[in-house]
Amino acid sequence: MTQPTDPTASVSHDAAQQPDVVDSIAHAAPLILPIVGGVLMFLLAFIAVFMA
Repeated sequence: MTQPTDPTASVSHDAAQQPDVVDSIAHAAPLILPIVGGVLMFLLAFIAVFMA
């Protein structure tokens, strides 16, 4: 029978050196989210007026 392996043994330590994707774009969220929200509201209002 095979012995159970330690799941932490297979994890490479290179992940600690790579930049986190969320941290690299989180600084732009306060600027991007209101802009995208405004565009989305405009598009939904345009669709509602067009369908009426």
